Amino acid sequence: MWAQILFWLCAAGSVATGIAVFRVDSMARATFALLASFVFAAGTVLLLNLAYLGVLVILMMIMEMVIMAVFMIMYMMNPAGLMPMSMVHNQKGALVIAGAVFAALTTGIFLVPWPSPAGRPPADATRALGEALMGSKMLVMMVLGLGLFATMVTTVVLATQRGRYDRYGDRLDAAKPDDPVPGGLNR
Repeated sequence: MWAQILFWLCAAGSVATGIAVFRVDSMARATFALLASFVFAAGTVLLLNLAYLGVLVILMMIMEMVIMAVFMIMYMMNPAGLMPMSMVHNQKGALVIAGAVFAALTTGIFLVPWPSPAGRPPADATRALGEALMGSKMLVMMVLGLGLFATMVTTVVLATQRGRYDRYGDRLDAAKPDDPVPGGLNR
């Protein structure tokens, strides 16, 4: 019973935050609403006892949305994508297309002859799925993922011009920060 309640909470949360992506008025808010939608969707995957896939979706979406937010802060003309803006373009056309796709998919659910299950499920469904997707390259992909993550962290660290040790001294004991550009919060 608890699994069903959690499933419907995750499903409703995913839909609500998915709708919020198009209702909020800034790119940054839309990014984090999309992140929440994917995390809720990953919650439904976790409820199916597919821990690897659920955690993978959560980690991938967190990294993707954080990278998106970092690029918004770096390259958008308005501060961090927080200025109000419309997230919907060609609203009427989009509604028509979305309605047609929804109708086609719903019709397909009822018209497609679904196969009946054959055989028995594997003992470890997560491992079987990982081997089906990656084959013998699973370890290589895991190491590659760690390498990419380390590269992203290193790039961000190297891209910062100065850190807290530059501003407050090696022991972080300076009473006032030594900011090269005046006008910050701690003048």
